[in-house]
Parts: sequence; C-alpha cells; structure tokens
Amino acid sequence: MTKVVLPELGEGIEKATISYWYFKEGEKVNERDDLVELATDKATFNLPSPASGALGQIFFHEGDTVPVGEVLATIDTLDKA
Repeated sequence: MTKVVLPELGEGIEKATISYWYFKEGEKVNERDDLVELATDKATFNLPSPASGALGQIFFHEGDTVPVGEVLATIDTLDKA
C-alpha cells in the first residue's frame, strides 16, 4: 500500500482544496496518472499518482480543505510476480 500525501506546496502555503478526483475508489491507476486536482490561493494543479495499482480509500473529498502532509488516499499496489 502506498500513501498519497499532500506535499509541501511552497513558502507560506499550508493547505489546498480538493477540486476533483480523476478516479474512484477501486479503479486502476498508473504511476504518474493525474490523480487529483488541487487548488490553493495561488494556483490550481494536478497531483500525480505515486504508484500503480488500485485507488484504495479516499480520505478527503471534493470541496475539502487539506493541510500539507495529510494522507489524501491510498493506492493498493499490485505485487509483481
């Protein structure tokens, strides 16, 4: 399992608002796919998936404001055979 964490966003930016999830829980994602759109006071940007697998639990939803460092969701990574 891989955690999707809201990264440091720049000096003085301590939170972001979730605009849109590109995938639903259980859907397959590939590493670097746009996973979630986030907005701050200064910019809107996409956060890519840190790993390939299935989108696990989403902890914050569209419209929620999230502090830097929080876990947004999990990726259930696939075991490589």
